[in-house]
Amino acid sequence: MRVSQLYAPTLRETPAEAEVVSHQLMLRAGMIRKAAGGIYTYMPLALRVLRKIETIVRQEMDGKGGQELLMPIIQPAEMWQETGRWDVYGDEMFRLKDRHNRNFCLGPTHEEMITTLVRSDVRSYRQLPLKLYQIQNKYRDERRPRFGLMRGREFIMKDLYSFDKDEEGLTNSYDQMYDAYSNIFSRCGLTFRAVEADGGAIGGSKTHEFMVIADSGEAAIVYCPSCNYAANVEKAELKPIVMPEEELQSLTITDTPGTKSIESVTALLGISADKTIKTLVYNTDKGVVMALVRGDHEVNEIKLQNIVDCLTIELADEKTIVEDLGSTPGFIGPVGIKCPIIVADPTVMNLYNGVCGANTPNQHYRNVNAKRDFSPTIVTDIRLIQENDPCPHCDVAVKTARGIEVGQVFKLHTKYSEALKATYLDENGREKPMVMGCYGIGVSRTMAATIEQNNDEYGIVWPVAIAPYHVVIVPISPKDEAQMSLSNKIYQDLNASGVEAVFDDRNERPGVKFKDADLIGYPLKVTVGPKTINENLIEVKVRRTGEVFYFDVNNYLNEIKDLLARL
Repeated sequence: MRVSQLYAPTLRETPAEAEVVSHQLMLRAGMIRKAAGGIYTYMPLALRVLRKIETIVRQEMDGKGGQELLMPIIQPAEMWQETGRWDVYGDEMFRLKDRHNRNFCLGPTHEEMITTLVRSDVRSYRQLPLKLYQIQNKYRDERRPRFGLMRGREFIMKDLYSFDKDEEGLTNSYDQMYDAYSNIFSRCGLTFRAVEADGGAIGGSKTHEFMVIADSGEAAIVYCPSCNYAANVEKAELKPIVMPEEELQSLTITDTPGTKSIESVTALLGISADKTIKTLVYNTDKGVVMALVRGDHEVNEIKLQNIVDCLTIELADEKTIVEDLGSTPGFIGPVGIKCPIIVADPTVMNLYNGVCGANTPNQHYRNVNAKRDFSPTIVTDIRLIQENDPCPHCDVAVKTARGIEVGQVFKLHTKYSEALKATYLDENGREKPMVMGCYGIGVSRTMAATIEQNNDEYGIVWPVAIAPYHVVIVPISPKDEAQMSLSNKIYQDLNASGVEAVFDDRNERPGVKFKDADLIGYPLKVTVGPKTINENLIEVKVRRTGEVFYFDVNNYLNEIKDLLARL
């Protein structure tokens, strides 16, 4: 491709709307253009990157026995109603009606569609296992689309669904996909971690997220520097903290005027936060729920939601605390209160002579001992993990990092097959539900995450495997016929030998060309100037490291190929 013909309008200034690096650089490099909030046009350079990621994905999916198909984007409501998710999925689902007033949605995911398809054709255990996948646009009506391709309303996704006859088969399919995903992101040149995660709206008992490590990541993850444990903070397990035993003191009430926070209570009473009980109240579709953690800890709302098995959860307002619980905001506590569901973290139950709200204005209880003074409905881990908490597997202090979720694998078991009656006949002629898994990769998000992890002050630094082109050839003077002729020959020779090259034949100053080359992020830049003509040496600069090599104009093809192979 000659740059004079390439549709890649670059920008010198960063658009004000772009908050994260990938969004800024893709706009500036002429890779995407905004059509509406969270909806973008992929320009030619971006589409080349997407196609390369898709090729890697297809190779790995096919290598694990996957078969590609393509399902409709528009899905009838009846499928979703059969699983109960039509009402559950929430406002993120784009819903529409046809001219006959029938309900449809734009597919945010395809569990219902694929299960309905397979149940109509698969009858016997001999047809299993089955792995079917597609690469297709998905639609989710994000409340606040942001960060460019990182959180959009239309995005490209690969979703594979496995169908097995039993749990052993599912485990094998899950492990195969886990391995394939690791290969995909390694081949894309990414630094990533697979972390234990929560299933969310998809469901299932076991799931891992694949996180590209980047400071701009929305997700917080924890990992153990000693063993292989890693998890999303929403999922991370925590062992109860055992407190030193103390002689139990008598429960008393003390005046604590104006102390509505843990910080103000500890300052007034001269105690540390780990001697207090933090009480939070939530409204859920299962009723009012009270959550108890130690004062220096935070409630993990995802864990709490899963434990209560509720669809909606939000912090209660003052009216709920006053009218439903008969307590006082800022001074609420578990002693003597009547609440339908009280969930306590195990560490709270190990607290001796603690402090909590007394459910009356400006007063707290002292010497609270859980096993004596209140009885939770449920005692289980609801704590949000923090850096330096002990690893649940080996007790070494965990570290934290930021990550961008680019893929997730789920064990669905029979959640969808039972709801949609997707069954098969086993070896003995007995009808059984298929055992399912689902496995998604955000293709467009992977492109954005790659930029978040591979950039510098000048622009994008593409890994070779998914770069839009491998090499850009830049003649110093477009008016010098010898330079232009040699540049064109190098361009032709590289492409003929399988190296994807662009020729910057524009009548622009060298500085403009160099800046565009760095902004777009071609892995190698070949400069053709007076030295090339006079000394028969072409200058080759590595975008990632800044290293410069000089190759003979009569013997450079293999040198460039070898250099690309090492990057």
